[in-house]
Amino acid sequence: MQLNPEDQHRRAVDFAQLHQGEAPFVMANAWDAGSARLLSQLGFPALGTTSAGLAFSLGRTDGVNLVRREEALENARSIVAATPAPVSGDLESCYADSTDEIARTIRLAAEAGLVGASIEDATGDPAEPLHPVSTAVERVAAAVEAARALPFPFTLTARAENFLYGRPDLADTIARLRAYEAAGADVLYAPFLPDTDAIRAVRAAVGKPLNVLAGPTLSVDELSACGADRISIGSGFARAALGGFLAAALEVRDRGTFSFGRQALGYGEANDRMSAPPPA
Repeated sequence: MQLNPEDQHRRAVDFAQLHQGEAPFVMANAWDAGSARLLSQLGFPALGTTSAGLAFSLGRTDGVNLVRREEALENARSIVAATPAPVSGDLESCYADSTDEIARTIRLAAEAGLVGASIEDATGDPAEPLHPVSTAVERVAAAVEAARALPFPFTLTARAENFLYGRPDLADTIARLRAYEAAGADVLYAPFLPDTDAIRAVRAAVGKPLNVLAGPTLSVDELSACGADRISIGSGFARAALGGFLAAALEVRDRGTFSFGRQALGYGEANDRMSAPPPA
């Protein structure tokens, strides 16, 4: 399914405006069409894809360049088709080494129906996990230029991956995010900031909307008080589903019982939810 231009423009405007609200909004991350359908039915105003959720569903490790661009975009296309909400793509490092191919990834993302996307400064190489700042800025600038050439407001998020890849350097994280802001990114994001002080420090240092990754210890209200403009779930829902599945399978293997079925979504309800049209 390809979105008509009016629908995509409407989604794009809605997504951009969500970042300007007085309170943060939750961008729920779906890993397939079914999870996107359920999240939309629950009223989340925008969805994101999740590179980790996709990698896990394909039986692959995340973060080491094992998912191809075509696979990520096909996954995004199926999620877009399952919801009327805006969808932003977790496009890792844009699946490209050159700035020309980064720009092409953004154009292909728009063709898939996405109205926003993120670009990371991670390399996928465990030996050298982050691009040098100068290289990362050039990559962000290429994505920004491609986004600005689209016929709708494509929201580009630039990510500083220090804390995700074992480099807990807050000063460098802030310097990177400020450089990406200067390069034109619309939203800034540093996954796995360690505490509220770090979130507040990032918020004070940048002028663009800030995405914060949800975790098990802080609520929406607490993240709002730290200055978050957008809260994403990342791979959290996908890992929760895997956790429930693994617990059920271990129960059957180790105890020979099936009590997990009491918490499972009923067959009839699952059928009804998947057959219902996407909520308007």
